[in-house]
Amino acid sequence: MLESLSVRDLAVVESSDICFDAALNTITGETGAGKSVLLGAIGLVTGARADRTLVRTGSQQAQVRAVFQLPAPVLAHIAPILEEAGVDPCEDGQLLLSRTLNTAGSGRCTVNSCPASVQLLRRIGEHLVDFHGPHDNQSLLDPAFQLEALDAFGNCGAALAAYTAQWQAIRALEARRAGLSGDTDSLARELDMLRYQVREIEDAHLDPELDGEALTAEYRAADNAARILELGSGAVQALTDGEVNTADLLSAAVRALEEMRDLACPQAPDWLEELRTHSAALSDLSRDISSTLSAIDCSAEHLRELEERINLVESLRHKYGRTIADVLAFGATARTRLETLENRGETLAALERDLAEAQRRAAEAAAALSAAHRRAAGALAEAVVQQLADLGLAHAAFTVNVDPAPALHPTGADDVSFGFAPNPGETMRPLRQIASSGEISRVMLALKTVLAAHDRIPVLVFDEIDANVGGEIARTVGEKLAALGESRQVLCITHLPQVAACGRRHFAVRKDIRNGRTCTSITELTPEARVEEITRMLGGAALTSVAREHARELLQNVSARPR
Repeated sequence: MLESLSVRDLAVVESSDICFDAALNTITGETGAGKSVLLGAIGLVTGARADRTLVRTGSQQAQVRAVFQLPAPVLAHIAPILEEAGVDPCEDGQLLLSRTLNTAGSGRCTVNSCPASVQLLRRIGEHLVDFHGPHDNQSLLDPAFQLEALDAFGNCGAALAAYTAQWQAIRALEARRAGLSGDTDSLARELDMLRYQVREIEDAHLDPELDGEALTAEYRAADNAARILELGSGAVQALTDGEVNTADLLSAAVRALEEMRDLACPQAPDWLEELRTHSAALSDLSRDISSTLSAIDCSAEHLRELEERINLVESLRHKYGRTIADVLAFGATARTRLETLENRGETLAALERDLAEAQRRAAEAAAALSAAHRRAAGALAEAVVQQLADLGLAHAAFTVNVDPAPALHPTGADDVSFGFAPNPGETMRPLRQIASSGEISRVMLALKTVLAAHDRIPVLVFDEIDANVGGEIARTVGEKLAALGESRQVLCITHLPQVAACGRRHFAVRKDIRNGRTCTSITELTPEARVEEITRMLGGAALTSVAREHARELLQNVSARPR
């Protein structure tokens, strides 16, 4: 459920903090007071599109923050999304969403206080909130929506998933077949290109270890070989091989210390031992330098070979990939494609066999899905008719038609359509052809009531779904929404006092002028304030005492009903 919503500087709302009930929450107010801002705020934190015009005039940014408490089934869907995005998990099932918009047109989103994208908010929001309003009711007329409703009611998810897997297999095989069935000249050109690419990469005998940094280091050393030999030889000359060298000077020093030792100089033996140690170390160093220099190839031919190898590697990387591994991977893919095209006839024959088998399996899966649709269609229609009777359409007829589609499509082999006859004696026709806006609202409410037990989304938001109804039907609409609230959290914007009275909590949206600025406030009503608000909705300006008494009766009747 949506536990709380905080709104700052959004449109006409300066500051508002709202705590919702887990059942039905009704929201009322005069037309134009800003009720839609509340729904807009919920939309923002669940990934709706936004622009900087939503920032309240005079402010630099707008902010919306929402706290959801997730039931276990919903958390099971949200947790993998958070993990994939690298977002902190929900502690004790609590999810925190926030979104900030600024006047520069940019903004910031967070999920559980971690930076997030609007796309992530949208992915999460699809599992949290279901919006229904006068515009959304038109989705009821969409055949795709009608099919989804039937799938949900009939628990067709497993059958649909089985069919979808086969449909995707068909599409993948058809794509492979199309890639082998192109223009002969184009395929011939592709073959020539593939042969060239494969040969060029394979002839290079690339080695990720030798042709990477090691090759560059070897070239650098070869390029500096002459100077290295010159400097190294000078070092050896200075140490041991020159006419005047360190080794000879140390030998003279050793002889001098030996004579000092023989003359009984007490420190001479220690000095002599230390000097001999240094002399041996210098000799070892000279031999090591000489050995290293002897291995250096400073020939122009070796340097040219290294240059050619580096140029070849760089050329291949420029054509086929950033790294040696990328080039080799490209070569492997090209080799596979080349072998496929060179054996195109055999490959096409195998593909046709695989495609025929996939189509057979898809047809079987589609038949199973169609059977599930037909089993559910009658029960769904009967359930909706029962709900419509409660909503003042006691004689209306409603059907769920499942007809064979001309061909398999992504969601099966059926065309599903809702038929509707609002009055006795009328011909059953497609819902989109005959339903009025008020009838559409009631059919949508009936359908959502029926589907409530099959829908995992925890928050339902209704924006004037009770439009174009009134009187006793308005009371029934309120009862239906309250019944929905027993299994889902419901937020409902309404202009009908009968519906407003059914809310477990009642919020009023009011617009005031403060210091020359329009400000909208959203507050939860106390019991007495609720009486006044429903009195206003009943037209109490002219009949205050009568309307107030009527308002009290509405609230008392609702509170007296068992929950």
